[in-house]
Amino acid sequence: MPQLVREQHVDVFVGYHAFALQESDDAFLDLEFPDEFNFGTFLSTHPGRLDITSAGHTHTASLTVEVWDGPAPVQDSAAWEEQAEADFESVSGQVAVWSMSLGRLDDLITLADSGGLWRVRVSSAGRADVKALAESEESIKGVERYLVQFWPADS
Repeated sequence: MPQLVREQHVDVFVGYHAFALQESDDAFLDLEFPDEFNFGTFLSTHPGRLDITSAGHTHTASLTVEVWDGPAPVQDSAAWEEQAEADFESVSGQVAVWSMSLGRLDDLITLADSGGLWRVRVSSAGRADVKALAESEESIKGVERYLVQFWPADS
């Protein structure tokens, strides 16, 4: 049975409906965020990059990242408004969080001590609520929530 290796919580500033998780070693990347971002897709990928489209324009989302030693347990789809899976390669074992409006944020996510190939599942809830609040002038924090689960692709 797969075991949870690491869990990290990060507040992500979402700007223009978007944020990304990107390989920390920028020299590895052909395209850096936000180049060729696809606003029509919940989760899209480029080598070393996971682009995530939010339901809210400008707000702070809650992000929980889990790293597993094998396939992460499947999440109950009734608890999430969006879910998608993809492959991800990291050369450093570190992932940076990027905001469309602020660029690279200070938080780093550790996947492993070195690079490797990963499978990732992204789940999101609170999308309808954050979309409804988008017209308000209030500061929106933690309404939209994300769970991102990584596990080794060869497990």
